[in-house]
Amino acid sequence: LELSSFQLHTMRFSPTVAIVTNVTPNHLNWHTSMDEYVESKKNIYLSQKNDARLVLNAENEITREMAKGAPSHVTLFSSKRKPENVPCCYYENETVYYDDGNGAEAIMTRTDIKIVGMHNVENYMAAISAVMEYVSAEGMREVARTFGGVRHRIELVTEKAGVRYYNSSIDSSPTRSLAALASFDEPLIVIAGGYDKHIPLEPLISSLAAKAKSIVLTGQTGAMLLSLLLEYGYPRENIAYIGDFDAAVRYAASVAREGDTVLLSPAAASFDAFKNFEARGDRFCELVRKL
Repeated sequence: LELSSFQLHTMRFSPTVAIVTNVTPNHLNWHTSMDEYVESKKNIYLSQKNDARLVLNAENEITREMAKGAPSHVTLFSSKRKPENVPCCYYENETVYYDDGNGAEAIMTRTDIKIVGMHNVENYMAAISAVMEYVSAEGMREVARTFGGVRHRIELVTEKAGVRYYNSSIDSSPTRSLAALASFDEPLIVIAGGYDKHIPLEPLISSLAAKAKSIVLTGQTGAMLLSLLLEYGYPRENIAYIGDFDAAVRYAASVAREGDTVLLSPAAASFDAFKNFEARGDRFCELVRKL
């Protein structure tokens, strides 16, 4: 199960194996504060027994601190270093290792993982840590080599006239968009914006400016991103603000040329125009397939 802070807010039951991948500001239009948001997340493990397992990201300050108050066995994962003195899963020399304290075992290489992005390598490390006692390393490698991802998460929709279109509608926060942007090496045409969840957008701006050759903005958050990008010094001629989502998608396609990549990564919720991110992503897919 993937549990949101809304579901965890009043939960007093914790699973035998729990994972917290990272905690960054989100849903602050609903929670009274960032502290309340973090406390809601902690409910996924606070009711665990001492023989249960908690998997935490060693590279996120908030999740790393959670290890101190955990009632269960903690496993840390890291894409940057090997955590010391604790069971861990880590990334080194293009290889994912697991160490239960009795020596490291190579589980898979970067090339084994079919889906793109370092954040997905981190997702695999979290999953490996969760199921190490139940699944063989070869079984894990087989999944990594064959699993092509799920809908709305950097989903390759189509390629037309040499332009690739990716649907990452699930990117409803700046943190998710940062991960999506980091998955590509080529310059991008990015469609962003939507419903304002009162999350700071500033951490996204430098990466968005560096990665995008053109930015198409829409919705409430789009207007805020426009102002921040101009303050940062991003060229105004490379930004289009278009209030209507359909028109924004069509405009992005109109400026794309052979070899370009168009990425829907809103960094915002969908509720200003759609009932959820799935509906937004489905509409994007429908539009680009009709081009």
